[in-house]
Amino acid sequence: MDFYNSHRQGINKLAALSAVLATGEYSKSPTITGDKEDKDSGEDKILPPETEQLAIDSTNILRIMEQNKSPEQPKSHRVLTEQPSAESLAMVKYPESLERHDGVIQNYTYPAYKGTQYIDLPGGGQVRNCTERSNDVLKQQLSKDLPFKIDASSDQPQVLIYHTHTTESYEPYARDFYDNTFSSKTTEMDKNVVSVGDRICQQLDEAGITYVHDTLVHDHPDYNGAYDSSRKTVKEILKKYPSIKVCLDIHRDGIQRADGTRIAPVTEINGKQAAQIMIISGCDDGTMGMPNCLENFIFASKLQSQIESDYKTLTRPVLFDYRHYNQDLTTGSLLIEMGSHGNSIEQAQYSGELVGKSLVKLLKG
Repeated sequence: MDFYNSHRQGINKLAALSAVLATGEYSKSPTITGDKEDKDSGEDKILPPETEQLAIDSTNILRIMEQNKSPEQPKSHRVLTEQPSAESLAMVKYPESLERHDGVIQNYTYPAYKGTQYIDLPGGGQVRNCTERSNDVLKQQLSKDLPFKIDASSDQPQVLIYHTHTTESYEPYARDFYDNTFSSKTTEMDKNVVSVGDRICQQLDEAGITYVHDTLVHDHPDYNGAYDSSRKTVKEILKKYPSIKVCLDIHRDGIQRADGTRIAPVTEINGKQAAQIMIISGCDDGTMGMPNCLENFIFASKLQSQIESDYKTLTRPVLFDYRHYNQDLTTGSLLIEMGSHGNSIEQAQYSGELVGKSLVKLLKG
């Protein structure tokens, strides 16, 4: 009892520190005082050397624990919908080895083009008009505003990212050959176009734009039914979340010459290789049920110009052609080819990041 009375302040401090350590409440170093008699006395209490050292050690432990705390994760603005089953994700494995030299991959940077098919966009980039609509009619659309507005502060989703050809994949790394045993398809999400969509979504997250990322596998085992499958899913999502204004179907192209050479459309952005991208905007020939196709075209042109002004040479010309691709579902529906099967997964993912940044800029005005 005499020992306690003579050292009670030090013991009380250690007890308080121990309690903090035990409960994990170490967000800041605690302020510890003695009892009322000690506080009122106005005298500085001196701890014995061994007790004082224990207090110093405990304070150092608190400091180390504070430094090693995991950083707080940013809030996700993704609205979850139906997720793929474990069985579907295991259907098509990415090969463990792809080192056979069965064909050539050639890097190529698609340039700007000249000719009557091509329309230069005032903000940067081009449109390739493969329809009977006159260039003059299309140019008249370019001065119009986006056909929709998003609410960037809403907790209701504004953007849908999805993948009709979910299994489309890439080379494991940038190289000049390919292995024919690889079909350039996998259901492993970190190695197919879903991972590219993830990079777009990361930019939406950082901007605080609420979104849906559909990752269901639509093209396996029935590739021919992929657009019917994705259409059903997109319609269900739009019915549940009518707040969605933008629907981007993220794909990868397949560009191959007659001699078997695969083309990797690639450019350099900020010292790093990126896969060139191509936006496809469908045109109605009068039989396709797309009366608002020119509104999608306005969105395609403005997104193209935003990307090209931000990252010159990242885009290939917008393809405006008689395509459907479920683009009747909103006035903000587009298909984007993120590179080709000759590109590496890293190149495509980097392009996803860049497209996501430009998309955010455009949507937030």
